[in-house]
Amino acid sequence: MKRVGVFGGSFNPVHWGHVRLAEWIVRHGWADEVWLMVSPRNPLKEQAGLLPEAERLDMACLAAGEVAGVRASDFEFSLPRPSYTWRTLEALRAAFPATAFSLIIGADNWLHFDRWARPDYIRAHHKLLVYPRPGYPLDASALPDGVDLLGAPVFDVSSTRVRKLLRENGDASRLVPAPVLHYIKERHLYS
Repeated sequence: MKRVGVFGGSFNPVHWGHVRLAEWIVRHGWADEVWLMVSPRNPLKEQAGLLPEAERLDMACLAAGEVAGVRASDFEFSLPRPSYTWRTLEALRAAFPATAFSLIIGADNWLHFDRWARPDYIRAHHKLLVYPRPGYPLDASALPDGVDLLGAPVFDVSSTRVRKLLRENGDASRLVPAPVLHYIKERHLYS
């Protein structure tokens, strides 16, 4: 059975932290592929400043094209909105019955996972892969069955930081893959 890690997010914009984490997960055998699942609308996030989904998908495709085993997905675009993770995972299982899907989330999200829609349903049907985030320490031995804390390095970059840097005409070349940065500059995004 093919193992796919679902890495959902706004990717506003996608950055090296997203890409390197996805690459690390594949390289270390946690999944055969990681899908950057571009969310049209996250019910737990503010929507102000969110680029249109097509542009965020374009950037995710450009970033994923740089790394084997990582691809961008628009699967959620055809699902009801707002995008609830349990619905996405349920629809993925129906569309790809020969694939085992795990959910990739940050330690910050794990700490309020009980606020998500149907968290018990998600955990009953999917393994959770939790990656470290600065300022959100977790004890791996305290996690329930089916929830694994990844030993991935901490990628201390955020889309918020990238957007701020771009608004201030700063150099984001170390934070964003070159094709994505070119796309942003060519379209004068986040300025």
